[in-house]
Amino acid sequence: MWLEILLTSVLGFAIYWFISRDKEETLPLEDGWWGPGTRPAGREDESIHPFKVETSDEEIHDLHQRIDKFRFTPPLEDSCFHYGFNSNYLKKVISYWRNEFDWKKQVEILNRYPHFKTKIEGLDIHFIHVKLPQLPAGRTPKPLLMVHGWPGSFYEFYKIIPLLTDPKNHGLSDEHVFEVICPSIPGYGFSEASSKKGFNSVATARIFYKLMLRLGFQEFYIQGGDWGALICTNMAQLVPSHVKGLHLNMALVLSNFSTLTLLLGRRFGRFLGYTERDVELLYPVKEKVFYSLMRESGYMHIQCTKPDTVGSALNDSPVGLAAYILEKFSTWTNTEFRYLEDGGLERKFSLDDLLTNVMLYWTTATIVSSQRFYKENLGQGWMTQKHERMKVYVPTGFSAFPSELMHTPEKWVRFRYPKLISYSYMARGGHFAAFEEPELLAQDIRKFLSVLEQQ
Repeated sequence: MWLEILLTSVLGFAIYWFISRDKEETLPLEDGWWGPGTRPAGREDESIHPFKVETSDEEIHDLHQRIDKFRFTPPLEDSCFHYGFNSNYLKKVISYWRNEFDWKKQVEILNRYPHFKTKIEGLDIHFIHVKLPQLPAGRTPKPLLMVHGWPGSFYEFYKIIPLLTDPKNHGLSDEHVFEVICPSIPGYGFSEASSKKGFNSVATARIFYKLMLRLGFQEFYIQGGDWGALICTNMAQLVPSHVKGLHLNMALVLSNFSTLTLLLGRRFGRFLGYTERDVELLYPVKEKVFYSLMRESGYMHIQCTKPDTVGSALNDSPVGLAAYILEKFSTWTNTEFRYLEDGGLERKFSLDDLLTNVMLYWTTATIVSSQRFYKENLGQGWMTQKHERMKVYVPTGFSAFPSELMHTPEKWVRFRYPKLISYSYMARGGHFAAFEEPELLAQDIRKFLSVLEQQ
């Protein structure tokens, strides 16, 4: 029986390889207009303006009034985080938010890095741009675009930025010095949301490419996880000659190939290119893949279909918004945290950092527009868009964090990214890599650059 399965699999691989062998395609660049109404005549204003995060007593007072009106629902006994955000622990978070969290202080922290805005395809695009005022002798900074995902923000990168832009003062070699650009995805934080349907990852990738050109970079490096991984992948598919290197800490690579090898990998792992570590992180597949994805993807179905409905509630209730977002920072950091009454949140993050990220959704009222990104990208079904079926032909590095939602073996990554030159099993960490383990991620980005430059 197993011999028949093996022979059938080999024949299937041969047929699949023949019909899907490498074709170095690129996505058409095209153009777009996502602002309200019709596109105005004339050239778009390409100026770049400084921007500052601001708040007011009125904004904080409104937040406190809404928090004070929160209606508490007792959790089930011994439920921990199995039913979602445990409401007993939520009371602690709310109390801290209401009585100790200093939003004005956090705004000052946000403004430590230079912020800017510029209009691209009808939308105000927000970004931070950080570089050393004085470079070490003989060093040229490497432009690096870093893209966040949901429910994160540009703030995720605040701790990794100094490790990349000023490595020598943080105990690292100055062999690689970066200037870092972190934009907000349109519809997130301070980037304007699209007024029109259809704004997806490819449109975002094109806008971020235009942003890099506007900043004077003809060639650059890109890095991302979550939506950032897809956006950066799309950039490499759109303009591969401009992308010197692509580094990811997540990859959307599910295909017939990966599904078939996943089913056979426990018994034929070595033959299929799996390492012992891959087998450890993927099996038993029922628990570590199927059940895990079922537990953690309910939000996705809602946001891929009717994001505005739940979004209306979240946009009106800061406590509801915090519970919805912070639950992801629990189980997406480590799925075992669902067995803890506090969801393990403060094992990896401070409440100040977590609530600052929540505030970037609350004060900008962007939870609805951020959720719409799911419908625009996944609402038509899986593998329905051209870019999902295309490979990526730029030098690629990958960080495999062990507590990511689903492990991605090197074999899978290489299938989608044939020019993979660096693949690392990370010692620890989950989905929010830059936020949770900035030192590890910075080291792996630097490792990727070293391998790339040796080629």
